[in-house]
Amino acid sequence: MQALMLAAGSGSRLGKYTKDHTKCMVKVGGKTLLERTVEALRLAGIKKFVIVVGYEGEKLVNYINESFPDIEFKIVNNPNYAETNNIYSLYLAKDFLVQDDTVMIESDLIYDTHLIRDMVDCKDENLIAVAKYRQWMDGTVTLIDSEDTVTEFVEKKDFIFENADKYYKTVNIYKFSKEFLNDQYVPFLEAYIKAYGKNKYYELVLKAIAHLKNAGLKAFKLENVNWYEVDNAQDLDIANTMFAKDEDMLHAYEMHYGGYWRFDDIKDFCYLVNPYFPPKKMKDQMKYFFDTLLSQYPSGMNIQKINAGRMFGIDEDEVLIGNGAAELINALGSILKGRLLLPIPAFNEYIRCFKNCEIKPIYTSETDFCLKKEIILKEIEEANIIALINPDNPSGSFLKYDEIIEIINKCQRMNVTCIVDESFIDFTENDIRYTLVSSEILQKYKNLIVIKSISKSYGVPGIRLGIAASGNLQILNAMKEKMSIWNINSYGEYFLQIFTLFADQYKSSCDKIAEQRKIMQDRLSKISYLKVYKSQANYIMCRVIDKYGSKELANKLIKNYNILIKDLSDKYGFNGSQYIRLAVRNFDDNDLLCKALEEFDK
Repeated sequence: MQALMLAAGSGSRLGKYTKDHTKCMVKVGGKTLLERTVEALRLAGIKKFVIVVGYEGEKLVNYINESFPDIEFKIVNNPNYAETNNIYSLYLAKDFLVQDDTVMIESDLIYDTHLIRDMVDCKDENLIAVAKYRQWMDGTVTLIDSEDTVTEFVEKKDFIFENADKYYKTVNIYKFSKEFLNDQYVPFLEAYIKAYGKNKYYELVLKAIAHLKNAGLKAFKLENVNWYEVDNAQDLDIANTMFAKDEDMLHAYEMHYGGYWRFDDIKDFCYLVNPYFPPKKMKDQMKYFFDTLLSQYPSGMNIQKINAGRMFGIDEDEVLIGNGAAELINALGSILKGRLLLPIPAFNEYIRCFKNCEIKPIYTSETDFCLKKEIILKEIEEANIIALINPDNPSGSFLKYDEIIEIINKCQRMNVTCIVDESFIDFTENDIRYTLVSSEILQKYKNLIVIKSISKSYGVPGIRLGIAASGNLQILNAMKEKMSIWNINSYGEYFLQIFTLFADQYKSSCDKIAEQRKIMQDRLSKISYLKVYKSQANYIMCRVIDKYGSKELANKLIKNYNILIKDLSDKYGFNGSQYIRLAVRNFDDNDLLCKALEEFDK
C-alpha cells in the first residue's frame, strides 16, 4: 500500500498563509498539514508516499527531506501547475498509481489520525470517504445506495438543495486497489484528458466510472470523525479550533463568540437560547416570505418602534428596538455619565460599554452570589446610576417584584437612573414571573430603563433583536441618536410583526424551560464535585469542587463529548475560583450533558 498526495497548487484562496509555501505546509494546531498526514500514514503502516509538487516545490521537497527520514518519498513535478488543474497532476503520477494499492489524499485536508488506518483495514478494496452533507460544506457530493455503493457524483453546479438530505460530501480521501487503478481509473483518466483537456478535476473521472455497473466504488462514511478542508482563511480558523491542543481547545471555541453551526455536532451550553421557540408554524411562515424579506429593505427605526410597542403592549414612544440587547447597552453606556453601581460578576457589556462611568462594584461573592435587596438599597446612596440584571447573569439569582419595586422607588427619590436588564425574566417560575415592560410602570418611574434581549428568550439569536423601554423620552432619544436608522433587518422586522399570533406558544415555551431547569438542577445536585446554585434563568451556575478545575472540566467536555460550556474562572468577580455556567436546553440535550458530567464522577 502506498499513498499519493496532489500538492502542486498555489492555494491562492488562503492568501497570506500560502504566500511563501504550498497548502500542505500550512500549520494547524501547531503542526503542518503534511506532518499530520505523515502521522496518519505511519499509523496505517504506509511508508511509500508519492507527492506531486509545483508551486514552491523546492521548499516543499527540502522540508520533506529534513523532516521525514523514515518515509520513502517519490516526487513528481508539475511545472504547469498554474495553467492546469488537479486532473493533470494526477495524470503525471499515473506510472506510480499502477504499481500498488493506493490511498489518495488532498493536500488541504485535516482529519483524525486514525482515519487512514481505518480505511486501509476496511475489507472493501475501493473506497471513497464521504460525510453527510452539512451546511458549511462546498464542492462535489455523492449519492449512495442502501449497500453504500456510490451511484453518482454530483458537481457543484448540479447541486439541488431540495436533495441535500440525500447527499454525502466527498472528503477527498480514497483507497483504490491496484487492479482498479490499472483496469479502470488510469485508462479513463487518460481518455478524459485527451477529450477534455488538462484543466479539469479528477473527480470527474470517478463520476464517469460510477455509472458503470462493475465499478464497485464503496462509500466509507465518516461518523464521529473530525475532519475539515482548509481552502481559505476562515477554514483555517475553524480547523485551528477543531484541532487545537487539548489545553487550548476551549479558548479557541470561545473566541468565536457564536457561529457554532459551522462545527459538526457541537452542543452549545454556553450561549443562552430558548430551544422551544419559535414554533414550527411561525418558522414556516417566515420561510414562506424568505424571498420577499431577502430582497426588500427593512423599515426604518420609527416603524420598528411600532412593531415592538405592539409586541410588548406599550406605547411606541416608550421603546427602542436594537440589533440585540448589546447594541442598546452600548448606546446607553455612551450617553450616561457618573458612578455606576453594578453587582459583580456581571454580563461583560455593562462593564465594557459604560466608558464614561466609574463602576462601583457590589461583589456578590460576599453573599454567595445572591442579589440582596438590603445591600443594594444601602449602596444606591453611593451612585447616580445602577444596573441590575434580573435574573442575574451568571448566577441566576432573582429579585422578586416587591423587591425590585422598592429599589426603583428609592432610585427615583434619590434621582438615580435605574437600569434593569430582564433578558431572562420570562424563564422564572410561573407564580413569581413578572415584567417591568408596562406603560403604567414606565410612566410612573421615569428614572427606569428596562433592557430586554429578544434573541435569547425568544430563540432567535440569528436575527439579533432586543429592546430598551422607558418613560424617559430624553434618554431614549439620546440613545436613538447613537443608532443606525436601519439597524434591524427584514427578518427581524417580520418576527416582531407576527409575534402576537404566537404569544401563547411563547409563554408555554418559557414554562417548559422552568420545568427542565428544575429537573436539571436536581440531577446536577447529585454530582459530587458540583455545588449547584438555585437559578430562575435558563442557565445554572455551579461551583466545581475537589475533583477538577472549571477550565479542565470544560476542556474535557468539548474534547470528549463536543459539549461547550461557560468556564467562569477568568470572569471578573470570581477571582480565579472554579465556577461554570450551564445553559438549560431541551430534555434530550440536558440529559446528554448530565450523563457526561456523571461519567466524570465515577
